[in-house]
Parts: sequence; C-alpha cells; structure tokens
Amino acid sequence: MADTTPLILITNDDGYAAKGINTLIEVAREMGDVIVMAPEVNASAKSHSLTTAMPLRARQMWSAGRQQRDGRLLNTVTVYACNGTPTDCVKLGAEHFTPRRPDLVLSGINHGSNASINVIYSGTIGAALEAVTNGYAAIGFSLLDHHADADFTPCLPYVRQLVQYVLANGLPDRVGLNVNFPRATHAPYKGVKVCRSAQASWTDSFERRDDPHGQPYWWLTGTFVCNDNVPDTDQWALEHDYVSVVPLRPDYTDHQAINLLKPLEQ
Repeated sequence: MADTTPLILITNDDGYAAKGINTLIEVAREMGDVIVMAPEVNASAKSHSLTTAMPLRARQMWSAGRQQRDGRLLNTVTVYACNGTPTDCVKLGAEHFTPRRPDLVLSGINHGSNASINVIYSGTIGAALEAVTNGYAAIGFSLLDHHADADFTPCLPYVRQLVQYVLANGLPDRVGLNVNFPRATHAPYKGVKVCRSAQASWTDSFERRDDPHGQPYWWLTGTFVCNDNVPDTDQWALEHDYVSVVPLRPDYTDHQAINLLKPLEQ
C-alpha cells in the first residue's frame, strides 16, 4: 500500500541550527515526513538571491525515524545544511534531496518581522516565493522577536492550523502565505487576520562609523516608517495582537499602470 503521509520540505534564512526552524520541524513532523534543506550559516536578508559564483554543497546533519513523543506521533525527518542561500535550498532540496514532489514547502520560523516592506528583503519569504514559482504550496512564518532564544510557544497552534489547512485545501495557483506572529509577550493572540502588506519604508539605513585607523565604514541600521497602519494591513494586525496572514504572488507587474502607459506604444 502506498504511503499517503504528506511530504514537507522546510528551509529558513537563520540557519539550520536556529531555534525557529527546529520548532517548525517538530510541529511539521506531526503532519508529514520532513526533509530540511537550510543554510549552514545565517543568510538573512538574502531575498530571492541565488548562488552563481561557487558550487553548492550539502551535508546531512541529523535524521530521525517515526517515533512517539509526549503522546504525539512524529514522522521521519532528515536535516541537511547547505552553503547556499534560502532560495538555493528550496531548489536544491526539491530537485535532489526529496524522494518525491513535496506536498508543501515551509520557511521559517524566522527570528524577526517579515511584515510590510520587510517582505522584499527577506530570505525567508524569498524561499517561500521560490517554491511558489515552481508550483508548490508554500508558507513563510516569522515571529517579531530577533532573540536567538525567542519563545515560539504561542505560535504553535497557529502553525498547526495553517499547515493543516493548506495540506487539506491547497492554495490558489502561484500564491504563497506570509505569516507573522506578534511577540510572545503579546500572547494570547486574538486570532488570525488575513490582510495586505502595509506600505512602509526604512530611512537612514546606514550609520557611518570610523575604524581604529580612522577609515570610514557603514553599518546597516535604520528606522522603520509606516504611515499605512490601518485595519486591513499586516502592521495593524500585529500591533493589535493578531497573527497576520498575507497572500503573496511573485508578480511584480502593476496591472493598472499598463493602460496608463499605453500611449508609449504609439
């Protein structure tokens, strides 16, 4: 009899050893067999970048068979670390390290926000959108806490809910989900809000400093500015203790502007 257990491919941008991805692995194992292909080191803010100037390498870090733990059946898991970007990990994992086509691709749980404008810089969401462009259902998860030992406990029931929903119902063609959780200190969360990305920006992005030899260098910093904090946005949802869910499509076309620019064809 064929095994009908779902196959879930997992990646992130914080690295295979991060607490967030290992939390996600444990939840995903309740619902399917898991293959992990994640960066061997932190690869945050890589967006949708690919490695082109060096070969990719992957090594198995650990694996486990089906087991019972605390009354739960956990399915199989195999974890690989890759020297590439999160997008590399999705492509490599799906093409060469999964025994069949994954039923779902998960990315995260990221340490830090990927709401609003952060979505365009995020390696977590870049990986999810790479999965979407290849026809996979995909979800990117993020918690608004950068600490290495962040508390992901309040996220777990919502991760289960969303993964179960997508496994059962799928997603529209070429659509992925960007899911962000408020800090654990804001738990219990009020629920889920399906919304749009707030329009925002980062200002004063680089701080100038001098090294011990008096030579200047610049360090990425900046101030988040959002003037679009209204009830249909992810930023509003998170500030009001909701889990934000934004459907994303990897299509940069401004379809409304096409007709405005038609005079260029004349």
